[in-house]
Amino acid sequence: MGNFAGYRLRGRVRLREGHSIMSIQNREERVTVRPAQATDLHRVAQLFDLYRQFYKHPPDLPLAEKFISDRFASQESVILVASTAAPAIVGFTQLYPTFCSVSAGPIYVLYDLFVAEPSRRQGVARALLTAAHAHAKQTGAVRLELATAITNVKAQALYESLGWVRDVEFNRYSLATGN
Repeated sequence: MGNFAGYRLRGRVRLREGHSIMSIQNREERVTVRPAQATDLHRVAQLFDLYRQFYKHPPDLPLAEKFISDRFASQESVILVASTAAPAIVGFTQLYPTFCSVSAGPIYVLYDLFVAEPSRRQGVARALLTAAHAHAKQTGAVRLELATAITNVKAQALYESLGWVRDVEFNRYSLATGN
């Protein structure tokens, strides 16, 4: 997938009560973030397909639907969705639980984050990232990690504004299996 900059989140998030993980009011409208439900999966798959296209993969909605449905059904990931007053889902993030041996504790890898083009620059990604942090904190994770394309400077600015710190201690490597 190319070169990625790694980030770790450090900082605090205030949690809000209610059914959604977070509801924030920005200048234009309210953004609500909540865990995905089975009825959301088709829309999440559409956004996931667009996310994959952003990373130069060809469109493949059936693959996206199967991948998202499989993760949801097997509870292998946490999918958070963001909606606005519309109340259409306009963005999502997907977190994968794993462990850090050095910290001897659970962590989440924030692998996917995508906001539909018309809803960008309206606080949706910020709300998703903040809700992901709140979820990680609520579930006892010691940190969140993510990687983003080195060229994705807008996303990097957002991450850093929220307290994410670029990893300067470790290089990340990848080895394809041929599958």
